[in-house]
Amino acid sequence: MKQIPGVSIGHAQNLEAATGCTVILAPEGVVCGVDQRGGAPGTRETDLLRPMHLVDKVHAVLLTGGSAYGLAAADGIMQWLEERGFGFDVGVAKVPIVTAASLFDLALGSADVRPDSNMGYAACESAAIDFADKTGTVGAGTGATIGHLLGDAGCMKGGLGTAILEVVPRVFVGALFAVNCFGDVSDPKTGNIIAGTRKMPEGVFVDTLNELSKIPSTFAGAVRNTVIGAVITNATLSKEWANKVAQMAHNGLARTIVPAHSMFDGDTIFALATGRAAAMDVNVVGAFAAEATALAIVDAVKKATSLCGVAAFKDVSSN
Repeated sequence: MKQIPGVSIGHAQNLEAATGCTVILAPEGVVCGVDQRGGAPGTRETDLLRPMHLVDKVHAVLLTGGSAYGLAAADGIMQWLEERGFGFDVGVAKVPIVTAASLFDLALGSADVRPDSNMGYAACESAAIDFADKTGTVGAGTGATIGHLLGDAGCMKGGLGTAILEVVPRVFVGALFAVNCFGDVSDPKTGNIIAGTRKMPEGVFVDTLNELSKIPSTFAGAVRNTVIGAVITNATLSKEWANKVAQMAHNGLARTIVPAHSMFDGDTIFALATGRAAAMDVNVVGAFAAEATALAIVDAVKKATSLCGVAAFKDVSSN
């Protein structure tokens, strides 16, 4: 099972400019929540996802490179949805609800080329129902990098990863993440660092958490980070419970990335519930969301390929 009925995933990217975007399309509308924990977020339409706000469903979630500039890709997604008659009915029009989060990839490739409305539209056109259709250096993960604490020379390639778990028969929780973090990424199965800050020219991991105690209190070069993603289930959840699932999913992020949620990260997780399966206890869905998050983050690192001279896990692990 590599799909959750009711949603499709699309990507568009510019490999030369080292940037791209990913869309999670749900044209019929799905319940959505969000939990934002990093200190440097770039987001759009996240307030409406909170309880006590009018809109209770979204039609798409955008994950994008390009920092705040890349949020413009949501305009193309809105256009694609509007052309097909999808959106929140306000009487005189249907307004597609597209929420979004961005990551910083301007330092790789071309800083003046960012995801725009055309790229957002193209991502919709490419959408497929297979979660694992494209991963690695693709979409929002195209320009993602990891481990800038000691400068750019020892950083590694991040990417886009996915995972999907069956909670009970025919009830699924999936995750899709673009990994561009400040901290080191470890594989929970082994405890070993698989991506992060490396000491050059040796190329060995320095352990970012340990290194933080040895350097000055300011290191502007590290401000290039963020992990953004979404967990998606076909279970039935209220808007309040979707927000809780997004919150619990951050446990998976912190399980794999150390340190997490720093002032240099914009860590943001969305939670989508299609409601096509029976209601599930929010504790169960949230627990599996955390597990799927951890798996997707590891997948993003292991599926990434080198770009613009930045080494990927595949290059480092083969040495």
